[in-house]
Amino acid sequence: MSENLEPAKREGYDVHGVQEKWLPVWDQIAPFRSGRADDSRPKKYVLDMFPYPSGDLHMGHAEAYALGDVVARYWVQRGFNVMHPIGWDAFGLPAENAAIKRNESPAIWTYENIAVQKASMRRYACSFDWDRVLNTCDPEYYKWNQWLFIQMFKKGLAYRKASAVNWCPSCQTVLANEQVVGGECERCDTPVTKKKLTQWYFKITDYADRLLDDMEQLEGKWPEKVLTMQRNWVGRSAGADVVFQIEGRKDPVTIYTTRPDTLYGATFFVVAADGDLAAELAADSPAKQAFDDYLVTVKQTSEVDRLSTDRPKTGVFLERYAINPVNGEKLPIWASDYVLADYGHGAIMAVPAHDQRDLDFARQMKLPVRIVVASEEPDPNESGIATAGDGVLVNSGDLNGLSKAEAIAKITAQLESKNLGKSAKNYRLRDWLISRQRYWGTPIPIIHCPHCGEVADENLPVLLPDAKGLDLKPKGTSPLGGAREWVEVKCPTCGGDAERDTDTMDTFVDSSWYFLRYTSNTRDDVPFDLEAVKTWMPVDQYVGGVTHAILHLLYSRFFTKVLHDLGMLDFDEPFSRLLNQGMVVMHAPGVSPGISPVPWVSTSPRAILHFGR
Repeated sequence: MSENLEPAKREGYDVHGVQEKWLPVWDQIAPFRSGRADDSRPKKYVLDMFPYPSGDLHMGHAEAYALGDVVARYWVQRGFNVMHPIGWDAFGLPAENAAIKRNESPAIWTYENIAVQKASMRRYACSFDWDRVLNTCDPEYYKWNQWLFIQMFKKGLAYRKASAVNWCPSCQTVLANEQVVGGECERCDTPVTKKKLTQWYFKITDYADRLLDDMEQLEGKWPEKVLTMQRNWVGRSAGADVVFQIEGRKDPVTIYTTRPDTLYGATFFVVAADGDLAAELAADSPAKQAFDDYLVTVKQTSEVDRLSTDRPKTGVFLERYAINPVNGEKLPIWASDYVLADYGHGAIMAVPAHDQRDLDFARQMKLPVRIVVASEEPDPNESGIATAGDGVLVNSGDLNGLSKAEAIAKITAQLESKNLGKSAKNYRLRDWLISRQRYWGTPIPIIHCPHCGEVADENLPVLLPDAKGLDLKPKGTSPLGGAREWVEVKCPTCGGDAERDTDTMDTFVDSSWYFLRYTSNTRDDVPFDLEAVKTWMPVDQYVGGVTHAILHLLYSRFFTKVLHDLGMLDFDEPFSRLLNQGMVVMHAPGVSPGISPVPWVSTSPRAILHFGR
């Protein structure tokens, strides 16, 4: 409004009155409704990462949804039939924690916040198609989470196993590796510990190569930073599996190495101190007490500290020996915390001359350092710096004089001919741990029968029991276990007494396929209509924060590939183009702390669009 207008005229403009007058009109004409049967315009699918209903909208939402709105309106003006839906990622810990504080059901808090956010979004006037709305906490939605879980279960892609898992002492639940940031819980910043539990996993590692190789389709369409982060997270490397006999042990141990050419340089063997192998080797060793004492310290050390290159190396000699398969040399076995039980094979051959961590350990424990790759770099024994190992092989038997590549090829062939090893690939990626010991999430549709084992409950949806009367406070086991009438059921196979699984699914399951549900959000007989998906998918333009570069985007790509293999999709990448918005931060130039340039939007030090939390 012009500053030259008289104050009375400026004050006479009733902003709220005009807004309330026209909102019903916009609802009636629905200018952004998509998918009319008689609409022959070419189609575009523009999608924003949906919000978590943790309160009213903030500046992070305002910024993110403005970008999607601009893109959607642009394509409408260009003559396209644009689908631009919205929904709420409505399960998760914030609702549960708020319910605990208020002594009410998480559903009440969640749906109240959804109503508030929806009202604000309508006033914000984004170009959303309000006929295509979903809430992931609705049974009509999470029924299909369960159906998809069962399809994966039948294909062997959903399985249960006991292992050491990431545990948040504050949230009192397990975390996937991707949800541990800097050794801390990505939700509450509490240092994460390890705990041995039997949990459900999705076998995302079966798709590791495709998740990497298919990124060629996304080059130039996704931010390079996101592609790099995903490549690094999957972490594929080429090398060899090598078999080492252990003195006094019947079964050999297989280790993975990217440098089998340096086998002659191995001077000791390291096993993860918190792994099963270390415990077994120490059990009948004179070093058992020293190992037990050391293990207490290891369990109190965060994974980030264990992997730190600056931290002094520690360990215990187990008074056991591994046999080097290339020369029969006895290598002393040490338990240490710089090897992790849940990565690789939980054991390594240590080549200190050509690996810095091994060298640091060897110098700390006064172990020998043997150079097997000649280069012009200083002697590691004197410099304390491991050489890169890209020269010519020395001190390596019939590998002497060969280059790195030649030596790797020759030693790998020799190992294969003697059944002592083979070429192999390894990945940083681990299977996706989806079990959560909290109430407000999708119940896992499995019944545990003492006679039949794990049986899928296909009578869907498996509804959450009423939260009334349940103790939702975090205590390390799922609150669902307290709903005994819900837990105790008959086995669908044999009719005998059985019990439901009491864990709920990671909320990232909800957001791994929601973009498909938007295409046919009212169907109650299928998760999505195949013809509608063919019409609209893949998403033409996805908008959201780089904070989801690994978690949500990697999981969504995995789900899409699984559904493609199940014959439900004719594409295997969900988002053709990706746009990352920046982050709105407090104390930005020109904006006073706590003062929002948009009247209905609050500023916050954490004004960042989050979902899946």
